[in-house]
Amino acid sequence: MKLTMLLDMACDGFGERVLVGRRSNGLTAIQLRSHALIGAALVREQGADSVVYLGLNGPAFPVALFAAAFAGVPLVPLNYRLGAGQLEKLLAKHPSALVIAEGPATSVVGRQGHIPRTPETWLEETAGDAPDETEADSDAAAVVIYTSGTTSEPKGVLLRHENLVSYVFGSVDFMSADEDQAALMSVPPYHIAAVANVITNLYAGRRFIVLEKFAPEEWLDLVRDEGVTNALVVPTMLSRIVECDADKNVPSLDGLAYGGAPMPSAVIERALDIWPDLDFANAYGLTETSSTVAVLGPDDHRAAFASDDPMVRARLGSVGKVLPSITLEIRDEHGNPLPPGEKGRICVAGEQVSAEYAGIGKLTDERGFFDTRDEGYVDDEGFLFIGGRTDDTIIRGAENIAPAEIEDVLLRHPAVLDAAVIGVPDEEWGQRIVAVVVPRDGEKADEGDIRSFVNVHLRSSKTPDRIVFWHEMPRTETGKLVRRKVLSQFQSSVS
Repeated sequence: MKLTMLLDMACDGFGERVLVGRRSNGLTAIQLRSHALIGAALVREQGADSVVYLGLNGPAFPVALFAAAFAGVPLVPLNYRLGAGQLEKLLAKHPSALVIAEGPATSVVGRQGHIPRTPETWLEETAGDAPDETEADSDAAAVVIYTSGTTSEPKGVLLRHENLVSYVFGSVDFMSADEDQAALMSVPPYHIAAVANVITNLYAGRRFIVLEKFAPEEWLDLVRDEGVTNALVVPTMLSRIVECDADKNVPSLDGLAYGGAPMPSAVIERALDIWPDLDFANAYGLTETSSTVAVLGPDDHRAAFASDDPMVRARLGSVGKVLPSITLEIRDEHGNPLPPGEKGRICVAGEQVSAEYAGIGKLTDERGFFDTRDEGYVDDEGFLFIGGRTDDTIIRGAENIAPAEIEDVLLRHPAVLDAAVIGVPDEEWGQRIVAVVVPRDGEKADEGDIRSFVNVHLRSSKTPDRIVFWHEMPRTETGKLVRRKVLSQFQSSVS
């Protein structure tokens, strides 16, 4: 199974339907395939062994994805915001690549010996009459995505064609979208969600457009102007949307999916208040799993939000139930499966699970399970709750404490805009709890008041020993907290 099969099916089923970009000048399925086939010929002509994409999201991205697939080489989307040193290291891993780049990254690309094409040039070069269709017989990965490196150096995750196609087959029905439906993506191309949204919307027959530089007011305007029916955001984006003063009337919008990082309960509750009729979905997944493995659907959101039962209400903070194509186990430190309600490591298996790294190999056990290194538990009804990364666990006086639990309470305080909790060494307790807080504009944040607020909602052992105030928090573009940077910045400030 190859990604190109999805594009071929789209061309056969709704080839003249505009699927990429704005209504006024977007690409149809047939045009996308034509661009991709010409792009594949350029890849072969150059003798490239990969296609590196180093720019903003947009129509050039899906063309690059399918051109690489037809040419039998991987697409390698890189973070254009990385520093020169980091980019040079990653580009050195792909010395024979065809490179599509723009902005400051182009100078780094040039120093590495590549001659980059801009996304605009790439689209111009791939326009015209497509050559006879040929597809390379190759066992190369479809996509190589470098992990964000929030806790360690980035690793190249190999996503094979069969992983991505299996994900599509397990999560969306072919031609299930009406012709007037449109999806808005606000995620960068080097994130797995960007790849997943291209292939799922293509398969469903839904036009997809991109907001290259997110701003809440522009997001709301674009939803109205383009008749967007479905959208994907990360939690920090949704927080900014619900907090902004712009008109939030979006009559065309039917569904809003979010994921990529933990969603603060206060934010999703506010969103449900603003848009009670909107279908919200929380998607949990990893790069290594080809995106989503569990979903909290619209009915689950409404049931939890309306319930007075604390157990049901708590499900608003879950990631829902695993997809039918995924097998999940919660395991203890010895690898033994745990019953519902007990917290352990989240392990998953399924055809969409890659768990394969460049230069390392496949990291699954003898039964095909991948250890996500996320902690969590499943309740009696099968709802999955994420407790954070195992690396983040704070051990205070022999008690294991999940920072995410404390952060969720902190974010409910009216004076707190953002928060991160870390453990720092302590001779008496092993570790003590430090909370880093970003106050809201115009709000007075008092350490004693915030500590008391946490103590009311959690027991004293989980109340931060110290609270410090910063102007901003180190986060990736997709809203993930870079906790190691929080720790290093805090330690530098007290040393």
